[in-house]
Formats: sequence, structure tokens, C-alpha cells
Amino acid sequence: MNNSIQMGRYILFLAILALPFFFAPVSESAALTIDADRQFQFAESYFSKGEYFLAIGEYKRFIYFFPQDQRIEKARFQIGMSFFQSERFQDAIASFKNLLDIHQNTDLSLKSHFMISQCYLELKDHGRALATLFNLIRMTGEVNTQDEAYYKIGWIYLEVAAWEKADLYFGKISPANQRNYQLKRLSDALSKKNLIPKKDPRLAGFLSIIPGAGYFYLERYQDALIAFLLNTGFGFAAYESFNDDNYGLGGLFTFVGMGFYSGNIYGAISSAHKYNRNQNEQFIKKLKDNVRIDISAEPRTRGIRLSFNYTF
Repeated sequence: MNNSIQMGRYILFLAILALPFFFAPVSESAALTIDADRQFQFAESYFSKGEYFLAIGEYKRFIYFFPQDQRIEKARFQIGMSFFQSERFQDAIASFKNLLDIHQNTDLSLKSHFMISQCYLELKDHGRALATLFNLIRMTGEVNTQDEAYYKIGWIYLEVAAWEKADLYFGKISPANQRNYQLKRLSDALSKKNLIPKKDPRLAGFLSIIPGAGYFYLERYQDALIAFLLNTGFGFAAYESFNDDNYGLGGLFTFVGMGFYSGNIYGAISSAHKYNRNQNEQFIKKLKDNVRIDISAEPRTRGIRLSFNYTF
């Protein structure tokens, strides 16, 4: 019993001696400090590795702790690019617009306009993509920026096969930059658009009066055969039913057969439109792969950075 009491007193004594160590202030050498350079590099490292959500958090941390740093605008731009790369285009638009609310008439603010337009393109909203570029042209007096916008507008119209409007806006590019954008080669390639194979939807519909003939015109021979057999089969069945005075069954075959007959006409017309769209898309894809200028996505410098290939 006495030994237990003595042991308890000993433990209490040691605890009292240790109290100063528990409540001692942390030394300055042990305090965690945030360095602007390392924080920004940390965010950039996540971005370069494609870990965009982590990059966004670190860029935001940089902005919060170092609001006066000269790289704040770059951090805001990179947040938008992180959203863009992760295909969160609405969030990217909001981020780039936030940058534009704070920074005006800078290289990155101009680039943000282009990125907003690109985000709308990714969302298949061609109207807003064009409106963003038109607003930029009105806002800036810088020729290289206007020419880049005209070039992008031309390509937006090309992607929807609006050939005349594309030519119009390519033609607005200043003479000094027409060579930089290789417009002569683009024009030569575009001149081949008249060679794009096309099918006349009206002719396809007219030929479909004879079941399957419209599909045959479209070179869809299997569909043509099926349409011919189905329609003639229902027609023959209806004829035989009426001939046997089985008017109810004949009416049923006629009703169902008319549905297939109408579908044969509508299907040929819609297939002709689809054929034309596919041919246009293939032509435009070839243009993009072989003639389109690659404008650098990096922050702009004076002039324009371009690369291209041409094997059209």
C-alpha cells in the first residue's frame, strides 16, 4: 500500500516537471511559413501533371495568401485553364469572366476572351462563341488581336459549312497578317468545296415513289432492297385480302403498308441530308487537319506564334 502511494506521488512529481514543456511557445524556426514562389510552383506542378482539381485549390491558395503578387493574374488564368482542361466549360467561362472583371487590357485578358469563345464552342454554342469574338474586335484596337479573332470567326463559320461568311471574315484579316495565316493556301483548299459529293434530298424523295429507289440513289443498296421487299409485300398482301373480300385484313395491311411507304420516302430524304452533312464534315476535318493554323494557347506576346502543315 505504501509503495503504491509513493509511486503515485512520483508520477505526479514528474507530470508537474513536464508542464512547462507542454505549454512552451513554439519557436520561430518551427513555424510553417508560406513562400510565394514555392506556392506558385506547387500549383504549376499540379497543372503540368494534369491534376487540375488540385491545381485549382493551390492557385486559389496562392491568390488568398499573396494578393499583391504580380502573378495573381496568371493564377486566375490558370484556374480557368484548369477548368477548361478538365472539361468543366461553364466553370471555365465563369473563371475567365472573373479575370476580365479585375484585369483589363492585358495579354491574359485578351487571351481570356479567346478562351471564353473556345469554351462556348466546346458547349456547341456557336452563337455565343461568335458574339464573344465580335465583342473583342469592337473592344480592342490592336490589329493582331483583331486578325486572330477574324481568323477564329472564319473557322467557326467553316465548321457549320457557312462558306460565304467564312470567306468574308478571312478576307477581313489585315494584309500584313494574311501571309502569316496562310490564307492563300486556305483559299486554294476551300476552292475544292465544289467537289464535295452531294445528294439531292428532293430527288431522293421523288425517286422513293418507287419503294427503295431513293435509297438506291443514295447507294444504300441493302436498305433499298429491304424497302422494296417490305412495301411490295404489304401491297401484295393488301391486294390479295381485298380480292378475297377480306376488307378488314386488307385495311390493316394497307394502313401498315402506308406507314412503311411514308417511312421509305422520309428516310430517303433525311438520309440524303445526312449524307451531305457527313461529306461536309469530312471535308472540314481535312481542312482542320492539314491547313488550319495552330495559334499558341500560351500567354500572348507581341506578334503571333503560328505553326501549320499543309498536305491537302
